[in-house]
Amino acid sequence: MSSVTPLLKMRQHSSKQRPHFDPSQLIHRQCPTTPSSVWRTMRCVCRLSAVLAWSLIGCGLQMLCVILPGKMNLLFPLLFWRVLCFLLGINIRQLGTMAGHLSPRQDGRRVVFVANHTSWLDVLVLGSVLPVFFIAKADVRNWPFIGFLTRLGGTIYITRNRQEAAQNVQNVLERLIKGYNIAFFPEGTTSDGSAVRPFLSSLFAIAKPTKKEKERERKTGQELPPLLVQPISLTYDQLEGLPVGRSRRASVFSWFGDMYLMPHVWSLGKWRSMRATILFHEPLKPEDFPTRKALANVSHDLIRKGNEALRQNRVDPSSPHRL
Repeated sequence: MSSVTPLLKMRQHSSKQRPHFDPSQLIHRQCPTTPSSVWRTMRCVCRLSAVLAWSLIGCGLQMLCVILPGKMNLLFPLLFWRVLCFLLGINIRQLGTMAGHLSPRQDGRRVVFVANHTSWLDVLVLGSVLPVFFIAKADVRNWPFIGFLTRLGGTIYITRNRQEAAQNVQNVLERLIKGYNIAFFPEGTTSDGSAVRPFLSSLFAIAKPTKKEKERERKTGQELPPLLVQPISLTYDQLEGLPVGRSRRASVFSWFGDMYLMPHVWSLGKWRSMRATILFHEPLKPEDFPTRKALANVSHDLIRKGNEALRQNRVDPSSPHRL
């Protein structure tokens, strides 16, 4: 009888005191989402120690790369993030074709990559593949250690202040004119990974400027080079070789809301291995869309459908664009 009573709550106001079923008691709320053992704890300690050591080494090397000529400041971050993914046990699967590389495209177009955002892991995963400068909110610049890493990586910081919107676009424009590609997360924040949040169309201003913005560019002599926008679907679909469900995706990989960073890193480091899948969609030409809102909506639709297909394992690696 004692094993049954937690699931049955007595009605105090009933004369017969008939019990009623409480389904919330079926799952113990204190049950940990990450298995705990001595070996897993040791694995986590070793991993985080290696991550810290490599980060310190990487910071010194990146400072050297910044002052060297050429594109070493873009080449080294690719190696840096790949090593971090290796140390954390993250395997990366790529589907589709990446539109922009270190070498310029034959058509002269720069590439703006846009992706969904669920965790701080997204920067590691995409940074190990994309030779780009990331766009991030200005708050990231002041984060302990992470802010220092992003500054070394040449991250472009933007604010949500409308009065500084023109300066934000100008900062991005300078990188594009120099021949660099950029990447950003148009949701503007992270989510639990179960769905793609609505996109902030204002972030697409660099790809689809208004007539007023074009006129300002002509006056300053810095006209926007031709661009492509390539949507990217990113999902974490395997954990220790097994498919990831919605609850595991939210509790293990996603970092959102008021979650603290270090407990999330500690929990993640205990798992043996995991896999992130990147799906490159067909690039979009901004001139094919009447407004930036239309461009943002089509990008959102492609990324949303791609994530749904990846979560349900419906993507054919031989033809990933057929969802």
